[in-house]
Amino acid sequence: MSESADLSIIIVNWRSVDFLRKCLTSIRAHGHGVTFETIVVDNASFDGSAEMVAREFPETRFIQSYKNLGFGKANNLGFSRSKGRNLLFLNPDTEILGTAIPVMLSTLESVPGAGAVGCKLLNDDGSIQMSCIQAFPSILNFVLDADYLRAAFPHFSVWGTGPLLDGSSGPALVEVISGACLMIRRDLFEELGGFSTAYFMYSEDTDLCYRVRRAGWTAYYTGQAEVIHHGGKSSSSAAQTQFASVVMLESILRFMRLFHGKAYAWAFKATAALVAGFRLLMLGVARLATAGQEESRAVSAAWSKWAKIFRWALGLEAWVKQLD
Repeated sequence: MSESADLSIIIVNWRSVDFLRKCLTSIRAHGHGVTFETIVVDNASFDGSAEMVAREFPETRFIQSYKNLGFGKANNLGFSRSKGRNLLFLNPDTEILGTAIPVMLSTLESVPGAGAVGCKLLNDDGSIQMSCIQAFPSILNFVLDADYLRAAFPHFSVWGTGPLLDGSSGPALVEVISGACLMIRRDLFEELGGFSTAYFMYSEDTDLCYRVRRAGWTAYYTGQAEVIHHGGKSSSSAAQTQFASVVMLESILRFMRLFHGKAYAWAFKATAALVAGFRLLMLGVARLATAGQEESRAVSAAWSKWAKIFRWALGLEAWVKQLD
């Protein structure tokens, strides 16, 4: 690899060897026209990925971490071993489609002020993942975050997902790009000090995009680049969903504390308690109304989730403190 290579693709693996194989195969098939290197960092999963990469993808650099560094630190480790002029942080459970890599790279290097670029993430069935772009978290969009409101007012700016709905394929200015597929200029990433390690998991991409904007650059989304993201496969159980919900809120709380101050963070947590309490009240009525019916299972799962959030907002989830 020369120092003038177009791109370094960095993938952090954790117990995803089968997905990783598909991801690397897609990169090999669709990376034409771009000079790139691929780096895989294994987060102490020891799932056979080292042997698979050595056997099937010898051109890929493999870094074995003997402890789980988390998302931010592991990506920073991969960056430290990279040489590309630009960086693409990619989840192992993604598959590149068509010209996604050259399109994203062209957008990053040709659009004035573009510091980072994201793409259209697709579910297994081809539907769009609405989480591929988002607005920066706030008390307002937390309070309003309900499926029926999103359905009734899909273009409301508080969601930050307008470019996914307007049919535009050209570059669109956005706030947050999903860390599942995020391309950024190397010099900017280095200037910003890489991914923040203040989070256990979640919000690292939000934090990075916020600092990109504060540094005077812009994040863009391009619908001309498409990537399949098999997201959420390992978090399907109710217990794991509750865990993810609480950890995500804890990460958002830390983001707010870092960038908006302790008072705003306190107000967010108090608001979360009120919202969770209201949701539990409504779900309690729904549980009575759907008792013995097929819908009762979904209602019970939602009740468990919001009960966990309510306990977190009141400071009753002691395990959260271990995330520091």
